[in-house]
Amino acid sequence: MDLAAYYDAYWSQADDTFDLDRLALLEKHVRAGDQVLEVDCGPGVLAARMRDRGANVTATELSSVAVARAQAKGIPCTQVDIDSEPLPFADASFGVVVSNSMIEHRFFHEKVFDECVRVLQPGGRLIVCLPNIAHLICRWWILTGRFPYIVDSPTDAMHLRFFTVREAKALLRARGVRVTSVEGSASLWARHFYPPLWRKRRLRALITWLARMWPSMFGRDFVIVGVKA
Repeated sequence: MDLAAYYDAYWSQADDTFDLDRLALLEKHVRAGDQVLEVDCGPGVLAARMRDRGANVTATELSSVAVARAQAKGIPCTQVDIDSEPLPFADASFGVVVSNSMIEHRFFHEKVFDECVRVLQPGGRLIVCLPNIAHLICRWWILTGRFPYIVDSPTDAMHLRFFTVREAKALLRARGVRVTSVEGSASLWARHFYPPLWRKRRLRALITWLARMWPSMFGRDFVIVGVKA
């Protein structure tokens, strides 16, 4: 399958609408003056927000359409297929490496982690957002013998790989990255995933808090941050 062509078509019709609460969980770990690489940046929405915080941001992206959109926002962005080629940067080039809900769309997720850690400086921060296949709803599906492919859920058919908090921690530790924090995002906008009751106004604050505090059970997505030894 030609993933580049697939995502060219995807980004040709998708707009710049993103979950800003989830982006905030990532960008709060970026400081002014940081040398940041965002891998598979899409149209550059998060990259531009990190730049506006004062970071020096460089990006890569699979889709030529998304590359052009990121560049139009003033982000230096290079087209790279990390499944088949290394990141075009020397070892230890960046103080921060960010991946926002993209590794699950890749064939060779371990190679992506390897490359992200390779270009990260010792003492640098790796910030990764992943969908949580161990969400309470997904656990119920499995318990009842189901695995439905639901759009905008951890089982979205666009996802090629699946992750839990525990396994993500193991992937980072195996590469010499010490996990410093994990937070969850409820992403209650995903109306096809959540029962209507969960999205009611009276419950939204509670579900959001539970996701933040207990990401492995209530986070549709989780943001894991680690420091390279």
